[in-house]
Amino acid sequence: MPSPHSTRGILWYPSNTSAEDAEKGGSRMDTIRAGKGAFMISAAAAALTLAAGPAALAADPAPGSSAGGKAGSAAPAGYRVTTELPERISVQTATGATTLTAKVTNKGGKDTGAIRLTVAGFQGLTVKNVAGCTKVPEGQLPASANSAYSCAISSLASGKSRTFDVTAHFDLKKQGQICLPVTLGNSDTVLWQQGPVNFGTRHPVSDAPDTPLMLNTANVPAGSATSTPAPSESGSAAPGERLPQTGAPSVLPLAGAAAALLVLGGTGVWITTRRQSRR
Repeated sequence: MPSPHSTRGILWYPSNTSAEDAEKGGSRMDTIRAGKGAFMISAAAAALTLAAGPAALAADPAPGSSAGGKAGSAAPAGYRVTTELPERISVQTATGATTLTAKVTNKGGKDTGAIRLTVAGFQGLTVKNVAGCTKVPEGQLPASANSAYSCAISSLASGKSRTFDVTAHFDLKKQGQICLPVTLGNSDTVLWQQGPVNFGTRHPVSDAPDTPLMLNTANVPAGSATSTPAPSESGSAAPGERLPQTGAPSVLPLAGAAAALLVLGGTGVWITTRRQSRR
C-alpha cells in the first residue's frame, strides 16, 4: 500500500490508493494519534502531580474511623447510630489552626427520627465552630470540656450519613481530645458516644509548617526531646492511653455518677468523662 502524505495536518493518499487501503491506513494513523494523545495527557498529569509534591497528596481526605466509640447501653432496640472522625488531621504549627469532619451514620433498619450530635473539645483541642450547629454557652459545657457545639438532625434515613465541618484550634504543647455523643431527640438517651478520644503525634517536628496528628494517639509536645505524651489535665485520657475501638469494653461510662448533664434549652445531653484516682 502506498504511504500516505500529510499537508497541514490533513491526511491524504495518492490517487491510485484503494478505498479499503485508505481506510486501513487511516485506522492505523488514528490509533497512533490516539496513543500519542493518551501518552501526552498521562505525562502532563504526572508532571502536575510531581510539581505539586506532598501538598497534592495531603489534600486527599483522610479515611474515617469510629475509634473510641461505643453504643449507649440505654439505646432503644433497632437504633444503630455511629460517628466517625478522620484518622489524621493537619495542624498549622505556627497558629494551631485545623479543620476536620464529624460524620454521623444511621446503620439501623429504620429512620432515626430527631437526634442530636454534640461536638466537644478537651484540653489542647478547642472547637471554634461547627457549620450549621449552635455554640454551647460556657456555663453549660460538659465537665472538663473547653468548648462544644450542638447539632440538631431532624431525621436520618437508614443507610444515610450527615457530615459536619469542624473548625478547631490545637495547642501542640498539650494533649487534645474530642468527643462526639449522639442522643435521641431532646432526651438524655445516648445512642452512641465516640470519645473523648485523642488526636496527637509521638514524633513532633517544631519547625515544620504543618503537624500531622493521628486519631487515638496521645500527643507529644512540640520541641520535646522525649516520646512521652504531654500530661493529661482532665483525666479523660491518661498519658499514653489508647482508647478502646468501637464495640470493645469502654473505660468511659455512658451514664451514672461520672456523667455530666448538659442542658440546652430543655434538651438533656449526657456527656461522660472518666475521673482518674490520684495516687
